Amino acid sequence: MTHDKLPLEPLFDKIEELKPRFIDRLTRAVAIKSVSADETLRPEVAKMADFLVDELTALGFVDIQKKDLGIQPPPVNDPKLPLPPVVLARSGADSSKKTVLIYGHYDVQPALIEDGWNTDPFVLTHDTVKDILYGRGSTDDKGPVMGWLNVIEAHRQLGWELPVNIVCCFEGMEESGSVGLPELIAQEAKKYFSTVDATCISDNYWLGTRKPVLTYGLRGVHYYEIVVSGPAADLHSGIFGGMVGEPMTDLVKVMGSLVDSQGRIQIPGIAEMVAPLTDEEDKLYDPIDYSIDDLNDATGAKISLHDNKKDALKHRWRYPSLSLHGIEGGFSAPGAKTVIPARVSGKFSIRTVPNIEPRKLDQLVVDFCNEQFAKLGSVNTLKAQLIHDGNYWVSNPFNDNFTAAAKATVDVWNIEPDFTREGGSIPITLSFEQELGKDVLLLPMGRGDDGAHSINEKLDMSNYINGCKTLGAYLHYYAKQ
Repeated sequence: MTHDKLPLEPLFDKIEELKPRFIDRLTRAVAIKSVSADETLRPEVAKMADFLVDELTALGFVDIQKKDLGIQPPPVNDPKLPLPPVVLARSGADSSKKTVLIYGHYDVQPALIEDGWNTDPFVLTHDTVKDILYGRGSTDDKGPVMGWLNVIEAHRQLGWELPVNIVCCFEGMEESGSVGLPELIAQEAKKYFSTVDATCISDNYWLGTRKPVLTYGLRGVHYYEIVVSGPAADLHSGIFGGMVGEPMTDLVKVMGSLVDSQGRIQIPGIAEMVAPLTDEEDKLYDPIDYSIDDLNDATGAKISLHDNKKDALKHRWRYPSLSLHGIEGGFSAPGAKTVIPARVSGKFSIRTVPNIEPRKLDQLVVDFCNEQFAKLGSVNTLKAQLIHDGNYWVSNPFNDNFTAAAKATVDVWNIEPDFTREGGSIPITLSFEQELGKDVLLLPMGRGDDGAHSINEKLDMSNYINGCKTLGAYLHYYAKQ
């Protein structure tokens, strides 16, 4: 990409100069155990919200609000468990400037050192040999959130005005389903968010480890449960085996009919809904830095269903997939137990893509499960149902938002970014786009091997610091688009 470069070297130099302060900011953030899934740690999540309010205040943000989302709905142990607040803040109110909404989340996944961490997960540890920062939330998503704060601080220390107005929206329940946030976005679309021109989310990652990316699409997810019920209580197989219908047998048969060993969904009607591949979209795959060897390295085994990069990535990003996740109710402990379980449930999900219609998909799934069960002639009962869903999202990778981010990436990394989609889901992306009616950009900071949600989560120092530069440069380029 050739473009007229903006004179951003002073900003980049200031970010390098402030690196110790930026590491300290992330260290203090990681130390707060803001695990939204653990009810006992809910006070820590609230503490993290207060931390952000203090940081935003010190950086000159105004109209800072902690939006109360009420009580967390069941299932919860504490029926009065408060939801973490959504932190809103503004910087700038110049009507002649564009306004960018920055989204991030301040909650993290659970982490215990006995899970297999090499260091305390809530102590940011700098491996100075590899120049890598380890800690829960370092890449997901406290690193990127601190990155935005770092960008503001660098501008303030330079005495530079921000090129755009900024609106922040930081939530504390992303790792637990973003409960309450879609409703808040709808409520504030014409209020707090009324002046927003574009949304930028930094809550995803590079495809690999070598090349920055910009993400323009996400698959959705529909999560289903099949429940097969039989006897009133668990039975002894020596006494009743061969005399009664066994729920586990039926469940395994139905679960096994959903998808074949080559990953092909067996439910009629789903493939027919998928949007056709255009030549323009197909060409976006050609320059992407990825290989089947990368896939093998990521999985630790040679288990790819495809023999080339383009087919593999298309099946990760733009075609649906069905995954079987587990069975609940059967015996799974070590040793042997000859029990016939009275009730078993199987969990599976379908990753959705354009142009799959959510309610039509649900009907196809339920009907297929019922049809497969009917073929068994079973004396048991089956119920198939949707547990939760989040829709897919696809944007235009050639709009002003993405063009600005691409220019920023070239300035910082000296390479054109790959344009990617993601196989995973960030449902809130669609909420921002639909409610605000503005473009959304996914601008990642971390690498594909950062281990978000896993043990030894990390953020390479180069990604943290260059990521700050990229976020800052993006604001300047977007202001000029």
